[in-house]
Amino acid sequence: MSSTVPLLLQGAISFINIYLVLLVIRVLLSWFPSINWYNQPWLTLSQLTDPYLNLFRSIIPPLGGIDFSPILAFLLLQFLATLFTQLAGGAGASFGF
Repeated sequence: MSSTVPLLLQGAISFINIYLVLLVIRVLLSWFPSINWYNQPWLTLSQLTDPYLNLFRSIIPPLGGIDFSPILAFLLLQFLATLFTQLAGGAGASFGF
């Protein structure tokens, strides 16, 4: 049973890393106003990333046309990836887990 925990943590870390790449692509593509987000593959990218980004847009609304909410989204995912990496490496005892 305890051997599945590191495997699950590694899976979560891999998922977070892939999702971070998708978020970076989404944010960079938002700088190009000519992209039609209703065409593939942009529609799929938008459907995967926008629900997560919208959580942070409700906290920090766009200021003057500039959206700073992805910064919080990236910070939270990076924190989780770091935490899971430390837990998978056995350093979780220092956190009291």
